[in-house]
Amino acid sequence: MIDIHCHLLPGVDDGARDMDQALSMARAAYDNGIRFSIVTPHLHPGRYDNSAPNITQSWKRLKAELARADIPLRLGMAAEVRLSPEILPLIEREELPFLGELDGYRIMLLEFPHSHIPPGAEQLVKKLLDLKVRPMIAHPERNKDVIRRQARIEPFIEMGCFLQLTASAVAGRFGEASHERAIELLESDAFMVLATDAHNLQRRCPDLHEGFEAAAHIVGDKAARALVLDRPLAIVHTQFAQHGESAGAVMLNMRTACAPAQQRPLH
Repeated sequence: MIDIHCHLLPGVDDGARDMDQALSMARAAYDNGIRFSIVTPHLHPGRYDNSAPNITQSWKRLKAELARADIPLRLGMAAEVRLSPEILPLIEREELPFLGELDGYRIMLLEFPHSHIPPGAEQLVKKLLDLKVRPMIAHPERNKDVIRRQARIEPFIEMGCFLQLTASAVAGRFGEASHERAIELLESDAFMVLATDAHNLQRRCPDLHEGFEAAAHIVGDKAARALVLDRPLAIVHTQFAQHGESAGAVMLNMRTACAPAQQRPLH
């Protein structure tokens, strides 16, 4: 499986506190069947002032420590970007790391405030799309506006945004309201993926398998596999390309690496 939203980088946001916790979370992710994790620290101007340079440095340190600890989890990097006017200049200065590319668009993990969808959000998203940046909206099933009315997220889907549902919300661990909304979104025609949004080893742990199994009960095994493998792979495979490798070769290698996780739910 491929996890495209997690907070494993130590000491940069409200995720892993230190390197020891980051390594423990990485071990837990691998044991859960995750083979590729995209670390996505918060990029929230004024609160978490991260950008591509410091995220890259932390990502390289964690990769080196994973190798020393003999933890075979493969790491990519991006950011969970809070909706704000500062997004546009960050893109212009190339200080915003993306999940990957698909169909000519760079894919950005975009976070709304949990309490609401701010006024002007649609206009900012349109500007991003005009720049060939396609938002993947993080955990919409946990946004209070969307919980109250699913129609609040529909304009963004119609504009072409992707959705990232939280695996544990699909499994019912964020309360009944988020669970119901997650199920309704799963049954929609939106392009979406599942991810852990892992922050720690307690109630925000890197458990993607539980969400996969819950999704499979709702939409079937094939569609659930697309949520945790096929669609994430299509977006992030370029992060794992070696020099001279074709896109097809990278995708085949990643799919092969994920094969044990694919097979495990069927036993």
